[in-house]
Amino acid sequence: MAKLWAVIRREYVERVRSKWFLIGTFLGPVFMLVITVMPIWLASRTKATAGLTNIQVLDATQSPIGARVVSKLAAIPLEGGGGAAPVLKTVPVDGLVTAEAAATKAVMDKEVKGYLVLSGVAPAEVKVRYAGRNASTVNDMQVLRDAVRTSVLAMRLEGAGLDPAKISELTSVRVAMDEEVLDDRGRAGGGSGKGSIIVGYLVSFLLYMMIMLYGQNILRGVMEEKTTRVAEVVVASVRPDILLAGKVIGAGAVGITQQLIWIFSGVLIFSQRVPIMKAFGLGELPISMPTIGAGFLFVTLLFYIFGFLFYASLFAAVGAMVSNQEDAQQAAMPVTIILVLSVIFMQPLLLAPNGNMARIMTLVPSASPVLMPLRMSMVDVPAWEIALSLALVAAACAVSIYISARIYRVGLLMYGKKPNMAELIRWIRYAG
Repeated sequence: MAKLWAVIRREYVERVRSKWFLIGTFLGPVFMLVITVMPIWLASRTKATAGLTNIQVLDATQSPIGARVVSKLAAIPLEGGGGAAPVLKTVPVDGLVTAEAAATKAVMDKEVKGYLVLSGVAPAEVKVRYAGRNASTVNDMQVLRDAVRTSVLAMRLEGAGLDPAKISELTSVRVAMDEEVLDDRGRAGGGSGKGSIIVGYLVSFLLYMMIMLYGQNILRGVMEEKTTRVAEVVVASVRPDILLAGKVIGAGAVGITQQLIWIFSGVLIFSQRVPIMKAFGLGELPISMPTIGAGFLFVTLLFYIFGFLFYASLFAAVGAMVSNQEDAQQAAMPVTIILVLSVIFMQPLLLAPNGNMARIMTLVPSASPVLMPLRMSMVDVPAWEIALSLALVAAACAVSIYISARIYRVGLLMYGKKPNMAELIRWIRYAG
């Protein structure tokens, strides 16, 4: 036990004292602040690019729709505060090909940004097509699409004897709906639905990131000790299985420490969200965080421990199998793919947390450490499902540690080519 504690203490102290741990721990809250505020700030200041209105509008509909579109585009606020006015060209249907060729030449000569073609019968069946240098700019294309849509709609309303301005005034209503999560006990702390999704997503993402980062660190550390022959000296006084356990537990404790610091920083940042948003000229976020109970935190901690032990032992076994970085990347690929698959299923789970796929994936041992906390934060998961998921991941963790310890025991002192599957099976039998 004393040797195990010595290995744990060494792994923990060395990792916590490293400059990269300090940098990562400091940049974590800064990163959370940036990904929270910057998208909102950028969206509030996003405008169409300055060259959007520098286009030709080729109207072959023989109707006033082209003039309406030009009028709409001329009134759009542009990035930089200005831009050339759009040019309307009314062309006959049989002259559209010639007009497009001339417009294409103008784009090639950089006289205009592009051209918008309006054809068909307006306003019943208007065909719209745009060609230009900014055709791949999503925001610009949305502005053009909206300008044509509102123009067509206005013509249809006028044709029906209605006033487009009055209808726009009556239908321009924004409804603010507050969401509140309820469970079997009634109100679940007054938190909003969006808040529950955000909390669950952040928890799952942190679990995934910790497992991936510190699992890879264990792999590189084991491989480095093996290639530098340090492992030969260490195993002379410490059994390989104790060394493996110490490395995994020490790295896991470092991950928990870093997550606790990030969580405390995140709570502090959220408590100061009003002055922070005001500093960027933004309004308060209409989101209230749900109350997080001790049961949720305890179960999440269990999933983190079991998940980390499961993947970290596999990464350590991979590190003991190989002797160079190239082989390590190839050998670690199956473990990495299994972990990444859990992230791929996060989006479908967010859309249907009570669906059959969500229930199945939260019972899969390789995915439940990441997906079950996310599902628990969104819906009231039956206790038996949580217990079954924990039991399955604990069993998978025991099997993973059993196999990895035997591979680690033999592979740590083996050098040369990467072992194949048959040799790995012999290692497991020999070590047993």
